[in-house]
Amino acid sequence: MEERTKNPPWQSLVGLVFGGMATQVVGLAARLKLPDAIGDGERGAADLAAEYGMRENAMLRLLRALVALDVLTEASPGRFGVAQVGELLRADRPGSMYALARMITEPAMLSAWQNLEFSLRTGSPAFEETFKTDFFGYLADHPELSRLYNAAMSQGTLSVAEAVAKGYDFSGFETVVDVGGGDGTLISAVLRAHPGLRGVVYDSAAGASAAKQTLDRAAVAERCAVETGDFFAGVPGGADLYLLKSIVHGWDDNRAGTILRHCRQSVAPHGRILMIEHVLPDEVPPDANPFTYLNDLNLLVNGHGLERTRADFERLCDSGGLTLTGIEPLPPTGFCWIEARPG
Repeated sequence: MEERTKNPPWQSLVGLVFGGMATQVVGLAARLKLPDAIGDGERGAADLAAEYGMRENAMLRLLRALVALDVLTEASPGRFGVAQVGELLRADRPGSMYALARMITEPAMLSAWQNLEFSLRTGSPAFEETFKTDFFGYLADHPELSRLYNAAMSQGTLSVAEAVAKGYDFSGFETVVDVGGGDGTLISAVLRAHPGLRGVVYDSAAGASAAKQTLDRAAVAERCAVETGDFFAGVPGGADLYLLKSIVHGWDDNRAGTILRHCRQSVAPHGRILMIEHVLPDEVPPDANPFTYLNDLNLLVNGHGLERTRADFERLCDSGGLTLTGIEPLPPTGFCWIEARPG
């Protein structure tokens, strides 16, 4: 098979082994809100060092590393602005990915990765071995991190929501339940694009805590209810479409099958189950996005999930009493829609 690397092998290897350092640098920039501090203009290293109580020369070295990583620009020696990548780290901007960057680079997330080998040998989450509780239990004990996680999930969904709303044929459906719908980002995009549709956001009380505000901002609250509960116990009934974005990949086949069975039991006879997920090819193609495969390992390290192939989805649907009816890509997101019907 054709090799993926286009750089000299030594250069590719150096980039990989230094990648953890880049993560620490970008994570610190996010925690400090450096792009916000620089703002729309330029600021000098001495000025920023004084603001953060850091040594000027050390701050200069940090800022120049961020320039090399395309997060900042150096307009003139020692004066820095925010590059396009850095704009995504600004917490005060529409379309910000600040919370997502903060969440992925949080010390708790990174420390579990130090125990990757444990997960590979046991099949169990390194996170639970490290912290003696599961990921969501840890979030429950750390409210600030829980809020960051919810915001990160919203930001991750925002980049996909319009593609889902436009890329799948929602005509013919009356009511869609967004299972694990969080703050309502996805269902808001769908309802805006399809005025004849009604919706329900369904999530835990913590997960759906900001849904009403999101629906209000999107001017779709009159057509969308918010219900709370546990999708392992059941889902709201009476809908003809059940939408699950990045839900089944978070769980092993047994628990993901339970969620799908609840959707199967609740959906109208003519209805559909629509999953939005990454779909792995049977082998890694030369142009594969490493993110999908790294996220697959992240699901192993931090929880009980996995990314799946088409054959995996067929088996999963079958275990949930469903028949897979189609899989189509949602460019340019890297996600696919996966449709299944009862029976």
